[in-house]
Amino acid sequence: MFKFAAFIFGGLLLFLTGCTSVYQGSEAQPPGDWAETNLVIQPMPMPAPRPPAGKPVPAPHEIPRPAPILTWTSLDRWAAENKLAAPRKIPNSPVTAYVVSSRHGTMVLEIGSREAAWNGVELSLGFPPEIIDNQVFVHGLDLQKNLAPLLLGPPLAFGTNRVIVIDPGHGGLNVGTHSVLDGRFEKEFTLDTALRLKPLLEQEGWKVFLTRTSDTYVTNASRVVFATAHHADLFISLHFNSAAPDQSPAGLETYCFTPTGMPSTVTRGYSDPWSEKLSSNNFDDQNLQLALKLQGALLHAVGMEDRGVRHVRYIEVLRNQNCPAVLIENGYLSNPAEAKKIESADYRQKLAEAIAGALK
Repeated sequence: MFKFAAFIFGGLLLFLTGCTSVYQGSEAQPPGDWAETNLVIQPMPMPAPRPPAGKPVPAPHEIPRPAPILTWTSLDRWAAENKLAAPRKIPNSPVTAYVVSSRHGTMVLEIGSREAAWNGVELSLGFPPEIIDNQVFVHGLDLQKNLAPLLLGPPLAFGTNRVIVIDPGHGGLNVGTHSVLDGRFEKEFTLDTALRLKPLLEQEGWKVFLTRTSDTYVTNASRVVFATAHHADLFISLHFNSAAPDQSPAGLETYCFTPTGMPSTVTRGYSDPWSEKLSSNNFDDQNLQLALKLQGALLHAVGMEDRGVRHVRYIEVLRNQNCPAVLIENGYLSNPAEAKKIESADYRQKLAEAIAGALK
């Protein structure tokens, strides 16, 4: 992940006033129906070309739609066209990084890296920004799908008569991962967290449905159908992570569906058809905003390592959704220190309160 995000954002606050890890999460042992319903065989597209030095690049409004966006744009020009202050290089940074801000918040971009930060929370871009002719160039899809939703808004908002589906991951024979301390299963902790979250959301005016309320097996495809049948306005899937047998990985991460035309942050060996467009892509902006909002709230509540907001296609409960949808990995059961926290009812209550608070 973006190893210097905390350092950069801390320094950035002063400036404005004067690493990639491999995901091996709790979906590492998918249920039997996973491959049949999720795996799509399609050739991997070639990486997007880098911006040509010394050649004019079409302005964003000249980019053809809905054809795939293959152009790169000067970040200075994009900011000026959208009435934002010019991007500024962050001094004394261990990496070459630039900041661009709006009234909604601050985005930090690291040159040559897909890792970025929004208001101090890590996220992954589709393509690494580049320096061409002493200017920062950003891929058009990143401008459209990552920068514009956050810097230009409108921010994520919730109306009245709100319906949310909470998805306690796993259940029944699909036990998920297990605690390194005593072997307790992930399915137990996801359900307990969901049951704690439900009344808190109801107090905030949400109508809440759970994909399971007991230790029962529910297919991933059925969870998506459940959300559609209940006319969900939001869908949140709760999980706990694992990197077993490695006990060192730690922290929180949140996943949303990958926009069409972009590579996913992680694939874990599944195909990653960039050209694929599903109903989930109708909510690209809201998916990203929701993921960052929840990731930030959870980090503030429990003070754990930020593993960032990531884009994926292979997670089936995020595919074919008809509302904004995210999946949260709320800590590592393979890490002894985090497993101890996860097994604590107090920690799971903090998770529930953080999620409910973010959705006020």
